[in-house]
Amino acid sequence: MTEANARIKEIVTSNDVVLFMKGTPLFPQCGFSSKAVAILDHLGAPYETIDVLQDMEVRQGIKAYSDWPTIPQLYIKGEFVGGSDIMIEMYEAGELHQALAGIIPA
Repeated sequence: MTEANARIKEIVTSNDVVLFMKGTPLFPQCGFSSKAVAILDHLGAPYETIDVLQDMEVRQGIKAYSDWPTIPQLYIKGEFVGGSDIMIEMYEAGELHQALAGIIPA
């Protein structure tokens, strides 16, 4: 396991919800990352973010770790959920809210 993979695994397994994104929640650097943040904020989910633009090893490593070619990437309880398109579909179907059950404050 590479150092980047070990770091990614640690991040993913030590946080209930993690969004690997371009930029930060206050200043997203792409529209897809902005949509992902908006969905999580709307649901009231507590989440951690990793700005892949600040670390090229993580930026490339996360794509290999998940076998998913694009960013953002959402993980819930250590499991890869998908990118912004999947998040939108899940949100519209009510599935993302269900996936976050027990994490979202009542």
